[in-house]
Amino acid sequence: MAVTINRRESAALINSLTAGVVPRIGLRHIAVGRHGEVNAFLQDLATIEDGGAAFRFVCGQYGSGKSFLLQTIRNNAMERSFVVMDADLSPERRLTGAGGQGLATYRELIQHLSTRTRPEGSALESILQKWIASMQTTIAKEENLQVNDPALIKAVSDKIAEVLSELSEMAYGFAFSNVIDSYWKGMKNGDDALKTSALRWLRGEYANKTEAKRELPVDSIIDDQNWYEFLKLFALFVKKAGYKGLLVFIDEGVNLYKINHKQARDSNYEKVLTIFNDTMQGKAEYIGVFMSGTPQFIYDERRGLFSYEALRSRLADNRFAIKGFVDFTSPVIKLEQLTAEEIYLLLERLCELHSSHYSYECNLGQKELTVFLNMVLGRLGADQLLTPREVTRDFLGLLNILHQNPETTFDELINKQGFSVQSAEKDPEQIDEESDNLFAEFDI
Repeated sequence: MAVTINRRESAALINSLTAGVVPRIGLRHIAVGRHGEVNAFLQDLATIEDGGAAFRFVCGQYGSGKSFLLQTIRNNAMERSFVVMDADLSPERRLTGAGGQGLATYRELIQHLSTRTRPEGSALESILQKWIASMQTTIAKEENLQVNDPALIKAVSDKIAEVLSELSEMAYGFAFSNVIDSYWKGMKNGDDALKTSALRWLRGEYANKTEAKRELPVDSIIDDQNWYEFLKLFALFVKKAGYKGLLVFIDEGVNLYKINHKQARDSNYEKVLTIFNDTMQGKAEYIGVFMSGTPQFIYDERRGLFSYEALRSRLADNRFAIKGFVDFTSPVIKLEQLTAEEIYLLLERLCELHSSHYSYECNLGQKELTVFLNMVLGRLGADQLLTPREVTRDFLGLLNILHQNPETTFDELINKQGFSVQSAEKDPEQIDEESDNLFAEFDI
């Protein structure tokens, strides 16, 4: 059955999957399995929409589909009118750090602030303009004011103060409300400098309070220590702006695990604990935080999250969730290996995707797909190390060779001496990490 997909999506899918990274668009065309995990996230979205909060860890080996799952939820949430933001952690971007690494993560999140109409990010200004324009139109109609009437500026400012009064009761809420009001005044008076200053403040771009106070009516700035407090303010703000809530996706949590200095690592884990407690205890509203990482990042009792006692007690597995039973209400969602049936379905969809993009008819049928599947499953260690990323890259590579060499047959290529599927190989980064970590904290 031919798949209907536009070339922009098919190109993004093929290029990303061949390179071993997760595409930002078109995921629905190749998504298979993970029904329990997806339903768990949809329950979280319902909770957030009703004014609650959620925190989840997605746990899996390299290439197991963590980023794919988060990206799928991200796209689904935008379609449901949530505002989303995402960032990958790195040595320069952590949750906190002496070099401003926490603020760097906040800036990355704001840069990738996205909505259904701005799915590629940089949606901060469009959210502000949409909300203010809607408020301005409503007030002008209710009070019979013309668009250019000076009284409209004060009326809208008063309405902004009224709507954001709830935010003023929160930490940094007064400054946040003043900055939103400054943006409105700059927008209405044609003061681009004031608008730019407001956006700079919201993006966390001011180096110190003195500089910010000189340009805006504020006495605080977004910094390495308080950036999460501003995410909670943003969550309430986007709700008042007509959206359902704010979702924060943080990928590559393993970069916290890789921090060699124990005190620096524990400071980041303490930040994780703060956010976890905030969301799980009902202190935050209309916000969801979803973080992904490897099993080592979570379960390693020497330097993973489990090395921090307060987190270990909160993230411990349900003792009744034995093999065959999964508790999808747990804070940690473990990605199990795809079944043979799910992998077969994935191969079918990849075949349809590839042939649709390159405008040819894929002649690989059940026999060929079964042969490839059996070769993948027959690899030594495949029962533990088989990942969707490796299967996908290998199969797309096979399709590329067949398409570019029409004289070559599937049987001929698959039986070439030396051909092997890389599905059971460890990620090189994981191998390096394990060898590096062996002596990471060895003291003489």
